[in-house]
This record gives sequence, C-alpha cells and structure tokens, in this order.
Amino acid sequence: MGEERNMMEESLLAKVQIDSKTESGDEEEQRKKRIISWDIYMEEMTRICYISGPMVAVVLSTKLLQVVSTMIVGHLGELYLSSAALSISFTGVTGFSFLLGMASGLETTCGQAYGAKQYQRIGMQTYTAIFSLILVCIPLSFILINIENILVFTGQDPLIAHEAGRFTIWLLPAVFAYAILQPLVRYFQIQSLLFPMLLSSCVTLGIHVPLCWALVFKTGLGNVGGAISMSISIWLNVIFLGLYMRFSSACAKTRAPISMELFQGIWEFFRFAIPSAVMICLEWWSFELMVLLSGLLPNPQLETSVLSVCLNTIATLYTIPFGIGAAASTRVSNELGAGNPFEARIAVLAAMSLSLIETSIVSSTLIACRHVYGYIFSNDKEVVDYVTVMAPLVSLSVIFDSVQGVLSGVARGCGWQHLGVYVNLGAFYLCGIPAAAALAFWVQVGGKGLWIGIQVGAFVQCVLLSIITCCINWEQLAMKARQRLFDVQFSAEDRLV
Repeated sequence: MGEERNMMEESLLAKVQIDSKTESGDEEEQRKKRIISWDIYMEEMTRICYISGPMVAVVLSTKLLQVVSTMIVGHLGELYLSSAALSISFTGVTGFSFLLGMASGLETTCGQAYGAKQYQRIGMQTYTAIFSLILVCIPLSFILINIENILVFTGQDPLIAHEAGRFTIWLLPAVFAYAILQPLVRYFQIQSLLFPMLLSSCVTLGIHVPLCWALVFKTGLGNVGGAISMSISIWLNVIFLGLYMRFSSACAKTRAPISMELFQGIWEFFRFAIPSAVMICLEWWSFELMVLLSGLLPNPQLETSVLSVCLNTIATLYTIPFGIGAAASTRVSNELGAGNPFEARIAVLAAMSLSLIETSIVSSTLIACRHVYGYIFSNDKEVVDYVTVMAPLVSLSVIFDSVQGVLSGVARGCGWQHLGVYVNLGAFYLCGIPAAAALAFWVQVGGKGLWIGIQVGAFVQCVLLSIITCCINWEQLAMKARQRLFDVQFSAEDRLV
C-alpha cells in the first residue's frame, strides 16, 4: 500500500510540474500571440461581468436589510434612531465584519479546489467554515451582550446606550445566521452559481420591508422589532440557500456528506480565514475610528453628520468594486487551482479594466451632482454646503476603493491575505490615521483634514497592492496551489490507510 501511494504521489506531483511549466519554442510563440488576443480578453471580461453583476446585487441587498431597519426604526424618534444606528454600527464592527472576513478565506481554499476539480472538498470546507464561524460567534456574543456597559464606559449617553443594548440582544440571532450565510455565499460564488443567491437575496429583502414595518409599528415591539426582523430575514436567506444546496442538482457534485472530516479541515480554514478577517477589519475599523475622531472637533455635530454622510456614500458605492473583486477572486482562484497561470493573469487584467470603467462613471456622476446629493441625507443647508465641499474628496475615495476592491479580491484568490494584513496595517495605521489626526487637530483643517488623511492611507494601500500584484509569479503560484491541494489529498488518504 505504501509503494502504491508513493507511485501515485510521484505521478500527481509530476503532473503539477508539467501543468505549471512555461511553454518553449512554438508553444512560447503561441503564448505570445494569446497575450495580445482581443478575443481572449473580451471572453474573460464577459465572465467577470457575469459574476460581478449578481454579486453587487447580493451584497447591496444584504446591506439594505440594515438600512431599511434603521430607516423604519428612525420614525419612532431620535432616541430610537440613534440607538439603532449605534447598535448596528457596533455589531458591524465587532461581529459582521469579522465573520465576513473569515468567510472570505473560502475564496482561496474552495476556489482553487473547484479549479482543480476536487468537488467533494468544496462541500466539506463549507461545512468546516460554518462550524468554525459558529464557534467564533460564542465569544462575540459575550461582547455584544455587554454593549450597554461598553458604550457607557466610552462616554455615550446612558439612555441611548440602554436602548442600543436592548436592540443588540435581539440582533444576536442575526449574527449566528450571518455565520452560516457567508460560507454559503462563498460556496455558490466560487462555482459561479449566481442566480440562486440573487433570487434568495431579493426575495429576502422583499419580505424584510413589510415584516420590519409590521413588527415595529403593529406588534408593540417598537425599536426591537427592527432587530427581530433583521434576524428573521437573514435566517430566511440562510434557509433558502441551504435548501437549494441540499436539493438542487446543480450542487450535486459539490455536496459532501457530513462526517468527521469536517473537523480535519479546521486548521486549513483558519490559516486563510484569520488573515482575511484581519485584512478586511483593519480597513473597516480605520474609517470607524475617523468618525469617532470627528466627535472631538469643534462643532462635532456638524463634522460627525457630514463625515457620516460621506462614509455612508462610499460604503454603498463600495458594493460595486466589492462585487468585481469577488468576481476577480473567483476567476483567479479557479484558474490557479486548474493550473492555468495565463488565464489567471488575464482575469486580473479584465477585472481591473472593468473597475476603471466603473469608477470613471461613478466618480464623474458624483462630481456632477455635488451640489444636490447632500439633500438626500439632510435639509440643513450648512450640512449640504459642507457635503458639496467634500464631494471631490469622496469622488477620490471612490477611485481608490475601486482599485483596492479588485486587488483585495485578487489577494484572496491567490491566497496571500497575510500580505494584505501588512499592507492595510502600514497604509492606514502608520500613514493614514496619523496624517488624518495631524491635518485635523494640528493643521486645524477639521473634518476635511480627517478625510484627506484617510485617503493618504488609501493611496498607499493601492500603491502597495499594485506593486505586489505586478510582482506575482503566476506560474509558481499555480504550482504551489496545486501542490497544496494534492498534499491535502494525500494526507486524507494516509488517514484512511
């Protein structure tokens, strides 16, 4: 049995090396011709568009669950609006963002496994991720349960903190549902099974709006009805996707029976999940820190309101580059797992091209509407005028977000999230936030200085991610991906023997 295994291992490793070799002679000439082939480029661009469009809708509909709940609860009064917004923001920073980041690790492991046609491994890794994230939710729950005490300790109004605490308690089921939802989304994403996600997200949002209104105004639950409706809606999304995964023939080849092998993949999952989570959270937290710093400025109510408008604007618009980045991650990981470095490189080129087209349209539109778009958020002329001044900087943020959104997706597809951690740590916490604090408090530029400083960090982030992407050895990366996949396969065979 040992000799047979050794022969199989030598054969598979030889195949990895053959698949990853650079072509020579006539094959090299053919490759050069392919590099300048317009047809191949447009074919890849079509694939990227096919994936990114539905992903944008899925991400946006999930975000709108929070927006709708906040808007409906806001009609109860300022106290309930501020407490709900504070609760959702705190839960997003400490819970949703971390779970989203950890689930993104599947874009590396499952995406490359799908390219290598190791279909059963995809289902098992998805189960492993769900189990792992549910475990992570337990310590997160203790933090969220004590949100009232935390907010009072940080100087928030006790009444607002109390209502935020009540709202968060009823939001806890949504956190556990999110821990299941995000691995399921990655499961469908890496297989390009987009219609089930799109349909499920849209149906969930359609149910959420009347459900939230009814629970808030017709049942006597008040503001906690907004939290309960979010929890119910996210669980409905989980149920819809879970049923499709269980019974659809489209998922037949990637479904795997639940077994003890689920626990054997935990280490590999955390190996990619933790850097993915830290990479995403470091950037997310830097913007939240900017809003907190705005409260220390003169006229904090105006500064905080304007920065919140700007932050909500780019957060909403970021769903577009995030969708393109998800498409890039899917295509890159699939092709690396299949041992196709050339196709992975073309996928990056196509995704970046689409991102540049998108950001040109969005940023230009934002600049053109700078005198009126502030009225979407406020009727106060002082706020609107300030937003008009900030609009060019927000437009610049849209450009940086489009570039880094795609490059971060490429990082997840390649599996070098650990480099993304160092990039975001250096860009935002060594450059961006110190620059923001210096401009706002030392140079006394105010909220505008905070935003300029954080964009310095975003610029550094884009430059570093671009340098790393340009220096990628795609052939070597494809070989390492396939070696890792086959090493895992051999380890599983050893355990069976």
